[in-house]
Amino acid sequence: MKEQGNEERLKALIRQIAPLDEMAMQAASVRLDTLTKPPGSLGRLEELAVRLAGITGQAFPSITRKAVIVMAADHGVCEEGVSAYPAEVTPQMALNIASGGAAVNVLARAAGAEVHCVDIGIAATLDHPAIWPRKIRPGTANLARGAAMTRDEAVRSVLTGIEIAGELADRGIMLLATGEMGIGNTTASSAICAVLGGVDVEDATGRGTGISEETRQRKQAVIAKSIRINRPDPGDPLDVLTKVGGLEIAGLAGVIIGAALRRRPVVIDGFISSAAALAALRLAPAAAPYVLPSHLSQERGHGRLLEILELDAPIRLDMRLGEGTGAVLCFHLVEAAARILREMATFEDAGVSRG
Repeated sequence: MKEQGNEERLKALIRQIAPLDEMAMQAASVRLDTLTKPPGSLGRLEELAVRLAGITGQAFPSITRKAVIVMAADHGVCEEGVSAYPAEVTPQMALNIASGGAAVNVLARAAGAEVHCVDIGIAATLDHPAIWPRKIRPGTANLARGAAMTRDEAVRSVLTGIEIAGELADRGIMLLATGEMGIGNTTASSAICAVLGGVDVEDATGRGTGISEETRQRKQAVIAKSIRINRPDPGDPLDVLTKVGGLEIAGLAGVIIGAALRRRPVVIDGFISSAAALAALRLAPAAAPYVLPSHLSQERGHGRLLEILELDAPIRLDMRLGEGTGAVLCFHLVEAAARILREMATFEDAGVSRG
């Protein structure tokens, strides 16, 4: 009964997602055409400005406070030797992120953004004031031997992401981003890509943290085995998350849904975040307009995921770190689009003749 209750609660929340505000978008479009530039000359930056107006319901949105949510969790599939790093790195890096020493922290500081690290499933007890304690379970089970988690755990993970997005919105955060930390999570993401995206397992399986081709082949076989023995239903995203997903991936799917519920734009990072976005948008198609891409990762399969999501990433820097690094870099572009609407002079204001 409890499981059914959580799932019904999730469905009820999803039904509350509103469409973009067409009046705000129209007002933003009109404003852009009065600014001191040839019409459309800022290209996709103008498209982004109009989207931000529709998302926020404000013709001239103000993007001041920004935050990246880094979901951290362990993966039982690491037992299969699919990563270049041991599972112990997950809690170590979570502490590094909480202490401000990771790449995502550096890039977030440059963007004037907050970093919120969430323990949604680390297989260790962490005591740090900057880590959100939201553990659903201490890591997933080995998906090569059975389901990664129970359906209720997957649902609770999604709900946790929704709740955290909502809490940050209540604190005044206007722009969110998805980040993650979890050794083994490219394996789970590749499985999600293969099942929900209909992508061939070989095309979905990359080198993750920099594994050898021999290890990549083993990883590919593990993913194929996990799909064969668990038989995840591609028509049921919760079943896919349950059987071959990850706690942090489900949590990020919740962040995306939660952002849409609170009319906040959410910038997704690389491969793992895109797998989470695919699950989120299969659960809640109405959330799609609220999702903004950031970068094209080097990870094999990410380009296919972006195609499936119908997203075109503006940043191409051959990154593959994760943590939310690419999404935080994109904060600069999002804020720039909003500032164009609010701060650029019109032809009339500046006394400039129109063409």
